[in-house]
Amino acid sequence: MGEQKLGLDPPTVKKIAQEIKKVHEKEIEVCLVIGGGNIYRGLQGSAQGMERTTADYMGMLATVMNSLAMQSELEKLDIYTRVISAIPMDQICEPYIRRRAVRHLEKDRVCIFAAGTGNPYFTTDTAATLRATEMKCEVIFKATKVDGIYDKDPVKNKDARFLRNISYQQALADNLEVMDASAIALARDNQLPIVVFSLFETNSFLSIVEGKGKFSLVS
Repeated sequence: MGEQKLGLDPPTVKKIAQEIKKVHEKEIEVCLVIGGGNIYRGLQGSAQGMERTTADYMGMLATVMNSLAMQSELEKLDIYTRVISAIPMDQICEPYIRRRAVRHLEKDRVCIFAAGTGNPYFTTDTAATLRATEMKCEVIFKATKVDGIYDKDPVKNKDARFLRNISYQQALADNLEVMDASAIALARDNQLPIVVFSLFETNSFLSIVEGKGKFSLVS
């Protein structure tokens, strides 16, 4: 959203695409899962009285819109990209077929997995962990507005304590809101580390990949 209250902010999309390009140029295979909260939040719709399943599907469609925007921006930077949707919509993106997605990575393409898991009641956090597991990723990078994990909201609490390394169990037990519980549990069961960092600093993604900069690690 950038500074906007809703929707897509093209300069922000461009900045994120440039951050991804820097990592891609290091010959690192990159898969993306993008949320849809800047357009529509299923839980919010459900809270306002909409039937939960319908609201969640609307949220999934929002992630497809964001994924197409990111594909467009990456391809402007000469990065071949495929949007792969858990909900079939053949005119605009590919259906999710794991072997085909693996082949895209082998051909040096960035894969953007859209429409969550294709099922209501699951967040994009869970979708990201599921796809990371299926694609045999080495690590999940959770890009957020804050530079890591704190014991409480650092925006509201000046005394919030930064946590550099925590276990999956601590993240779950202390309800630290790194990701939702099902995503953390799935990452734990597959020994998939989660790195939490801020995407709003220049070169942050590349720095974290190289082991530098400020981040938190769940492992």
